[in-house]
Amino acid sequence: MLMDVEARTAEIWTAYGAHQLTACPDLPEIERWDWGIADTGPGIESLGNVRGLRVLDLGSGLGRHAARLAALGAEVTAVDASSTQHQRAVTRYPSTPGLRFVCADAVSHLRDAAPYDLIYSVNGLPYLDPHRLLPALANAVRPGGRLLFSALHTNSAGAGPSTAVAPRPENLRLPGTTRTHPVHMWVLTPRLWEDLLTGHGLTVRTITAIDAPQPDNAASYRLYEALRPPRAPGLPLGHPPATSLRTADHTSELREDAAQPPV
Repeated sequence: MLMDVEARTAEIWTAYGAHQLTACPDLPEIERWDWGIADTGPGIESLGNVRGLRVLDLGSGLGRHAARLAALGAEVTAVDASSTQHQRAVTRYPSTPGLRFVCADAVSHLRDAAPYDLIYSVNGLPYLDPHRLLPALANAVRPGGRLLFSALHTNSAGAGPSTAVAPRPENLRLPGTTRTHPVHMWVLTPRLWEDLLTGHGLTVRTITAIDAPQPDNAASYRLYEALRPPRAPGLPLGHPPATSLRTADHTSELREDAAQPPV
């Protein structure tokens, strides 16, 4: 069952967090925002002006992205289902103004929470069944609000996206080691993601390719930006203007503390 797949993946992320709690890597605060591959665009400008916005980070991990947005004046809730990832975050940011950490299943949180102005996820969303997640997610974005998430498109071995909405096995590498853990992800074509998002009432505004620069590394992500149509004409303040779909590719190295591209 798909719930069992999600539960096993959550267990792997708990093991990942336990490893990081033991290793205690010295990870700096985020200066340059990326969506899966370091030093690539687009960056934090994708989010627009976040000051005063109610923001949700899904699959927040260590919490560095959430902390960056809180420092810019957003009211950020950072949700992660892994108890050890949550422990890492609250240990690093015990009392940051505008930042709240929640250890919970994403769908359960989305169903109970008041709507958000902005919901984003750096590589976390594809670990959840979109048929379970997207109904709650679409309702949790307020009218006129936005959703941005990055998703694996091609893994480092060159396996491209699936043409069916089903999870597939990938490997999560523990940072600083050669060990990997098997996980399942929904690695879908842009058309499938777009159909899923529009089927739940969201309008896809941009899809941006983000590729690894190394010639022997085929890893590639896509950044999806979607809007929940407002009840009245016009967008709220703080949102950048709509741009055309399919922007240019961007490249650079992989980030250690992100969900690593499958190997």
